[in-house]
Parts: sequence; C-alpha cells; structure tokens
Amino acid sequence: MKHFADLYWRLDAITSTAEKVASLREYFAAAPADDAAYALTVLAGARQLRIVSTRQLRAWAAEVAGLPDWLVEECYAHVGDLAETIALLLPEPTERSPGETSLADVVRRTILDLRGADDARKREVVTATWRRLEPRERIVWHKLLTGGLRVGVSRALVARALAEVAGVEPAVMAHRLMGDTVADGQAFARLLVPESSAADSRRPYPFYLASAVDRPAHVADDLGPVSAWQAEWKWDGMRAQIVRRGDDTTIWSRGEELVNEAFPEVVAAGASLPPGTVMDGELLAVRNGRLLGFAALSKRAGRKRITKRLLDEIPCVFVAYDLLEWGGEDLRERTLDERRRLLEVLVPAPFSATHEQGVVPDGVIQRSPVVDATTWDDLESRRAMSRTLGVEGLMLKRRASPYRVGRVRGDWWKWKIEPLEIDAVLLYAQAGHGRRAGLHSDYTLGLWDDGRLVTVAKAYSGLADEEIVEIDRIVRATTLEKHGPVRICRPSVVLQLAFEGVAASTRHKCGVAVRFPRIVRWRRDKEPADAGTLAELKRMIHAPS
Repeated sequence: MKHFADLYWRLDAITSTAEKVASLREYFAAAPADDAAYALTVLAGARQLRIVSTRQLRAWAAEVAGLPDWLVEECYAHVGDLAETIALLLPEPTERSPGETSLADVVRRTILDLRGADDARKREVVTATWRRLEPRERIVWHKLLTGGLRVGVSRALVARALAEVAGVEPAVMAHRLMGDTVADGQAFARLLVPESSAADSRRPYPFYLASAVDRPAHVADDLGPVSAWQAEWKWDGMRAQIVRRGDDTTIWSRGEELVNEAFPEVVAAGASLPPGTVMDGELLAVRNGRLLGFAALSKRAGRKRITKRLLDEIPCVFVAYDLLEWGGEDLRERTLDERRRLLEVLVPAPFSATHEQGVVPDGVIQRSPVVDATTWDDLESRRAMSRTLGVEGLMLKRRASPYRVGRVRGDWWKWKIEPLEIDAVLLYAQAGHGRRAGLHSDYTLGLWDDGRLVTVAKAYSGLADEEIVEIDRIVRATTLEKHGPVRICRPSVVLQLAFEGVAASTRHKCGVAVRFPRIVRWRRDKEPADAGTLAELKRMIHAPS
C-alpha cells in the first residue's frame, strides 16, 4: 500500500509527461503482480467499487477520534477533501507491521471481501485498517473505499509506461488495455507478454475521440477548405464498436464495457459480418423510423436481460461511421477516405431517421450518411437543422486522417448546435471541495410552476471565482435552513442555465430531465419572478433550433 500511495502522491506533484511515464514504469516494473493488477485498474480509469458511504466514514471517524459530528463537518468544510480530513483527524497508527499492508492485501481484505457485508462488519474492518495505515496511505485508501480515487494520468500514459516494461509498441499495449479488467497478478503477467494472446481477439480498438470546435463562428477560417473535410451528423446515442473475429461477435461501449446482453439484436446482426471485421459507430434507439433519443437508449444500456417488451418498445440499430478492421487487416493507418470507401462496400444501406416518424430503416446495421456540402455556409445551414432532426450537430473529420488513439486534436472535431437556455432561480447551495472548499459553489436550480418554484437541475460550473465568492456571501445571508453541507436559500439569485437537450422523465419530480446542465452567466438584471417556467422547459422537448 505504501508504494502505491507514494506513486499517487508523486503523480499528483509532477506535471512533466516524461516524469509521469517514468514514475509509472518504475512502479509497474517493481511492484508485485497482484499489486500492479489492482493499481492498473485504478490508473486506467476502470469503474471502482463503492464499499462504504461518505456518511459512514464521517460517523466512524468521529467515534474513533472522539470528536462531535459537527466538528468533523466543520473541518471537512475547511479542508475540502473528506479523505484528507478524516486521515488528519484520526489517531496515529498503532499496529503497523511488515507484510500486512500490501495494496493487494488491503484491497482484498477491505474492499473485495466487504462486498455485501453488513455495516457492523464494515466498521470493524475500516477501524482496524486505520490502525495500520499512515495518514498519507489513509487518504488514498479512503478514496478507494468510496470509489472516488482519481489519478492525474491519462490512459495513454499508462499504456506507454506498460509498453516500455513489456517491450512492445504503445499501440499494442493500448489495444490490450481495452476490454476486460486485469483482475489479478496472472492477468497482469499475461498483459506483459511480447506475443499476442487469444484474449486479444475479443478486444476492441482504443476509440478516437473528437475535440470540440473552439470557435463555432470561425470554422471556415480555422479549418480551411470544406473539401478537405467529411461531415456527418453527431448522433445522440451510445458510441460503440462491433468486433467480429472468428465465430465471436462482441459489442463494446466507449467505456470499455461488453454490452452484448443489452443489445441482442445487434449481436445477431453482427454475426453475419465477415470474420475479421471491426466497425466504429453509434448505437441508436429507433422505432418506426423515428429517433427516440439517448434517454430511451439508456433504459437498455447496462441491462443483463432484455425482455421482448423492451425490445419492442425500444428497438436499436448500429449506425457505422468507420471501418477499423476488414479481413483481419488493421485499417487505422489508412486515410478516412479509404476506410470510408471500404465501409460503403461492407454496409451499403445509409441510415435515415428523425424525431418524426419516417421511413423504417432497413436492417439493424446501417451506415452513417455523409452530410454533403460545397461550402461552409451550406454546412452551417445543415447544422441549423440538427435539433429538428434529433441530432446534436455535426462531426467534421479530415479526409486524409488516420484513426488515432484517444483525444488527439486537429483531425476530428465536433461542431455542436448552440445549447438550449433558460433562466432559473437558485434554491439550494452546497459547499464545494478542493480549491472551492468553504464556498457554496454547487447549486440546485428551479423554475416556476403554478406559482411555486420546483427543482429542475443541479449545476457546478460556469461562474468566475469572484462570482462564486459573491454568491457564497448571498447564500449565507439568505439561508432559511441548513441540512449538513446544504443550505436552503431565500430565492434571490437568477442564473442562466444552458443544456444540450430536454427529455420527459418519470425519475424526476418535475417530469423532465435536462442533459449536461451548466451555468452561462449570473442574471443580475433579473428578479426571481422574472425566471422561466416549467412549461417553457417542457416546450423545449424536441424543440427546433
């Protein structure tokens, strides 16, 4: 545990890419295989288990330290990081002994073995571990316990470091890191072998990620002639790859999860592809030629069992926009134009669907169409139709570009439509963390509905630091009630809220859900009575741009 904690703090302290790679390489070369396996799952961004809640940690720490709950809360508000707060409040370790605190041992005993345990057992193990770990180790361990450990390295840097340890190309290692989690020391050892293994055949390729257009109004000036670019719709779905190798067909999400169970009709369609085929594209929910949107698709994503009723209600298709492998040949270094020509041979049927009922798509696997245009003005006018069509804007891809790994700027851009906006009232505020510790910077916002304010969204970003400080003073002065770190405020602040879309929702009391909400600006010119209404927000569902 000490060596992993040392790595965490070293990575946190340095900014040089070369130094980070060197630190990772040194750790993986020296760490026991079981320790390295679990460290890799964290460093590579795999989903972490949450074994205890932050509420439980606060309560147990208060008991062990002999402090009242309110004092722990006050310390947390000032420090801004719960893991660090608790580590500092606890007594010094008393039971340290060699061999007891390897990362694998701590993870096995305090995380894996506690899944499903009752609270009494969890408290017993947590308090016993506190007695064995130094404060710096406790901070890292607390983040592991709550599933919130984030390390300042990208997956690409981890792949580079492991490639140097294994003596293989970084692209090979990046491919090996896709898909199945490296669960133990044996799996980690297999990761480092120079030769390809049978497991490699199921893995997808690392996804190429687009960057957002920095200056939407100056696309023509920034990107040059429109003829150098291929434009496609930016679909409101779930990014995925279909991998057909041998007799095996797999579907992988961008989050590297195998989603075969959630999309059986796509798996069945993929089984008809020639062996040695990998396509990149989008999973979309479509019924009777009508796009149902991401909200509908999310009802199927992550399911282990899909009922016939769900298949009928939310049928899905795979819309392919890139061909990464054909006949077992890796095509990623070929130009987009070349890959596109091959994709059109493999998947001749272009996809066509909108928010309105239209032509029923022919087949479960289809090809994403190219948005034709001879000038940037033409493309701008097509982009303006996006919300009416149920898409998020345009993708711009350089025709001469290879298929890269990760978010490499320059060749793939997402040119999204302007967000929807509405003025909302600040109802609740919660203290932030990190550099915003002690400031109320997390806001719950509401709209008017029949003369009362109802909550519609939470937002955490968009204001300048000095505005956050000023609103914090207002929050403290207008507090009506306090519930832990949350303050209920007298309505006085109006904030302009932006979001990508609106959908009907049974999970929200207001009946709608907004996607990717963020604050645009503080409307100092408006009183709460001037804010928007829930009816206005509902009218934005499938509203044209």
